[in-house]
Amino acid sequence: MNTGYILILLPLLVIFSYLFDLVAKRTRFPSVILLMITGIVARFIASLYGFNQVTFLDSLIPVLGTIGLILIVMEGALELDIRKEKTGLIFSGFLAAFLILILNIFFISTFFNIVLSIPNNAAIIYSIPLSIISSAVAIPSAVGLIKKDKEFVVYESTFSDILGIVIFNYSLKQLELNDTLFSLSPIIKLFFQIIGIIIISLIITFFLFKLLQGIEHHVKFFLILAILILVYSIGKIFHFPSLLTIFIFGIFLGNGGQLLPPFLSKSIDVEKTKISLHEFTILTSESTFLVKTFFFLFFGFSITLKSFSSIEPYIYAIIILIIMIGVRYLYFSVSKLSFKPTPILYMSPRGLISILLFLQIGSINNPDLKTTIIDERVLLLVIILSMLAMIYGNLKFKAKDIPFEIETPIEEEELNNSNEQIND
Repeated sequence: MNTGYILILLPLLVIFSYLFDLVAKRTRFPSVILLMITGIVARFIASLYGFNQVTFLDSLIPVLGTIGLILIVMEGALELDIRKEKTGLIFSGFLAAFLILILNIFFISTFFNIVLSIPNNAAIIYSIPLSIISSAVAIPSAVGLIKKDKEFVVYESTFSDILGIVIFNYSLKQLELNDTLFSLSPIIKLFFQIIGIIIISLIITFFLFKLLQGIEHHVKFFLILAILILVYSIGKIFHFPSLLTIFIFGIFLGNGGQLLPPFLSKSIDVEKTKISLHEFTILTSESTFLVKTFFFLFFGFSITLKSFSSIEPYIYAIIILIIMIGVRYLYFSVSKLSFKPTPILYMSPRGLISILLFLQIGSINNPDLKTTIIDERVLLLVIILSMLAMIYGNLKFKAKDIPFEIETPIEEEELNNSNEQIND
């Protein structure tokens, strides 16, 4: 393609994505659906003109997805407000993420194994990506909820991302080694790995904080992101849960470094860190927007409409959606001792992480861990249906049905504090 056409096309795609985001904020209709539809339509038009060479996407999509995953986890961690008075909400978000994730994996894999006759190991591997909530979609879509529910969605979806990826990597490693999943020895080993990663993450976080405060060069935040991506990639090679490093750094940075142990925090300028936080948050948000734009566009472009001619993927996707909603209804009914549906019942969209893990399954060489029954068509339909269910929930519980709350935007408050500090 001519360079001039590419330079026209790329800015137009970013502009369309920005407009989709504006539509999403006004209508609560997820922008990622519009991005995927745009990609699918673009592929259809390209096919009409004989352009079917899309093999380059096989390498590009996983790279964009991995960078997007790191940025999304970072963005979600930066939004987590860790304070003593919120301990109960944080714990309830973690517990909900863990139990709902485990129940989804159990019921979806049972459906795959018993009804679709997929081998048990493959059924488990394919059920995990379909059980993880997408924080990149859930958090922006929760803007219309009351403050407590909105914060719960932030905690639950972020923990779901982290736990889902840790469980997926653990399960994949065990099955590739032909070892049992629920064995005491590997679980203990995983536990100590996580403890080790947390300790190493604290050291890396301290180093990055010092680096953030010591760099005088005008380019420093992309250097921090580059180091984090490097740490994640090295950890992934050795099958370590290195995403925890991204998560921990984001939490400590988002809370101004005040969560660091005293022997580390005493040499950190907490006030200077708070000033840097606002700039770093903006960079992370805009980088996430850009990567997410091209990831979902390219993912949609890799899909052909003729592959959706059979009825089976639709049936499987609907059953999976019923399981997802059913598990959430069961959990919240028992935990809240109320059988009345609430807005958070529908806040369970699937997205980038599900796609990325599916792509990772495709790169596995073990034929025993693969199936042609559950493929990208089922994945895409589950993503779309889960987002439509979320839209239904948002429409069912309109803003007029929710008590009005006045709250100061976090960004504005932080900016005002930063300006005051600068003036002082």
